[in-house]
Amino acid sequence: MLLVIADSLSYFGPKGGLPADHPRIWPNLVAAELDWDVELVARIGWTCRDAYWALIGDPRVWAAVPRAGAVVFAVGGMDTLPSPLPTALRELIRYVRPPALRRVVRATYNWLQPKLSKLGRPVALPPKVSVDYLEQCRTALAQLRPDVPVVAVLPSVHNCEAYGRVHSGRPRAVEALRSWSNRTSVPLVDLGEAVRDNVFSGEANPDGIHWGWDGHTAVANAMVKTLQEVR
Repeated sequence: MLLVIADSLSYFGPKGGLPADHPRIWPNLVAAELDWDVELVARIGWTCRDAYWALIGDPRVWAAVPRAGAVVFAVGGMDTLPSPLPTALRELIRYVRPPALRRVVRATYNWLQPKLSKLGRPVALPPKVSVDYLEQCRTALAQLRPDVPVVAVLPSVHNCEAYGRVHSGRPRAVEALRSWSNRTSVPLVDLGEAVRDNVFSGEANPDGIHWGWDGHTAVANAMVKTLQEVR
């Protein structure tokens, strides 16, 4: 069984979000190729911090870990996006009351975010923090299942107006992740390399972040190759 802890790139297609059992999203393409079941635990906006919280707090993960043939942490892209307004502010907007005030706050946030994103910083999570959460994930798994292969990813790329089409945080994150990978021997699948052509082809999701079907296929192919090497 394949356990995937991920963000929305794992289940969004060219027209929006899809159910976890959709046959064309990359986790299911990988599972089909390996003849495995898959447990996908994911949510829009998740960072490496959220992946750690899911690992220690989601009973679906607890049930999956003992049966897993491999665990994939497909997070980290959100960490690298410019977040000049605090991430906590975005998460708290849904709780604002009354609804009329919530709509005003959301509209103001959505107006400011792309403009301030052109600054390129700060990012949602600094690379050092992202890597620290991934290392906590790896260590926690090693205590329970020292035999289970763990795979992580390098961030995707984007062409998203909501983030000012700016992704200056990616190079530092890639450097930090590669250094962590060298220390821990956790293999990395480069999402950016896999989906770059698709994201900038006009055939991906119009939001500029999520992929089309060619992107999912390319990621699945890269992930299968890596998993076959570590099994």
